Amino acid sequence: MTNSAMTDRWLSVEEIAEYLGISKDTVYAWISKKGMPAHRVGRFWKFQRLEIDTWVKSGGADESKVEGQG
Repeated sequence: MTNSAMTDRWLSVEEIAEYLGISKDTVYAWISKKGMPAHRVGRFWKFQRLEIDTWVKSGGADESKVEGQG
């Protein structure tokens, strides 16, 4: 994609779940248990792809890690 407006836009729970190949339930669990970077916009959660990419690369989604350990 060459359109930076599309790559920089905020993503919904459904979109971020599809992007990561996980369920919406997992997204909500990761927000509360793993500190997944998410932002409340009204009653919706929104995500920025760059923040999610950085979080995943730093091990944030690592299932072997438990919050407060490691």
